[in-house]
Amino acid sequence: MDISRAEQRVLHTLAKGGWIDLERDGARRVIARHLVTREGWGAPGLTERVFRKLKRLRAIRSRNGGPYRITRTGLLLVRAQVDNR
Repeated sequence: MDISRAEQRVLHTLAKGGWIDLERDGARRVIARHLVTREGWGAPGLTERVFRKLKRLRAIRSRNGGPYRITRTGLLLVRAQVDNR
């Protein structure tokens, strides 16, 4: 299945140990989504459209009200990238 470059970037960050935090208001509605790297830094590129598509593809999942993390399906979708460390 083909996924966009923006979705690839988000999945790659998640595959390396990152997560997605949701910020909610008093009525429990989502007001912001934050992509966090494994080092705890914020990463750009997570839009509402990308988040919804990854959720629809079941590439990300939240367990017990925790942050969203990559699933096995998401790991199969992500393509390898060179790690410049």
